Amino acid sequence: MSSMTKPFEEKMNASVDHLVRELAAIRAGRANPAVLDRVAVDYYGSPTPINQIAAVAVAEARILTITPWDRSMLKPISKAIQTSDIGINPIDDGQVIRLVFPAPTEERRKQLTKDVQKQGEEAKIAVRNVRRDAMDKFKAQKKAGELTEDDQKKLEDETQKLTDKYVKQIDEICANKNKEIMEV
Repeated sequence: MSSMTKPFEEKMNASVDHLVRELAAIRAGRANPAVLDRVAVDYYGSPTPINQIAAVAVAEARILTITPWDRSMLKPISKAIQTSDIGINPIDDGQVIRLVFPAPTEERRKQLTKDVQKQGEEAKIAVRNVRRDAMDKFKAQKKAGELTEDDQKKLEDETQKLTDKYVKQIDEICANKNKEIMEV
């Protein structure tokens, strides 16, 4: 890839990274520490992610354990999880907090796969918008005499190849997530 298409490739890659982070937070019935990424606990006056004040581990396929390094944080962590949008009640035994992930119903799984497809489409739109910006820039540079017609065509071809590569990647990521959701 040329240095002219590099910034556009970085933007496309950022769209894919964003999709991966969003999909990680979707609860598919399997214990996934990523569901806690958006939950912050008041730790000595500052909101702190759970994984910075406790060990988070997958104990079994559907059970996540949270072991705070400071036992006095058990109650605040439990409270933060209860007030979050995770939808799982924490079980606190005085040492460890357990989150038991229920298996989603068939209807819920179908809804989740629709959500995944929607987020995949949004990521593809973001990638295509980057492509459009790149094509517009190359046209403007050609018009201003900064690029030859051959260079413009070459850059447009490179940009199209990048777009195809990232759209294919998005489709694969969504297909894998949907497979994970449906196999529960």
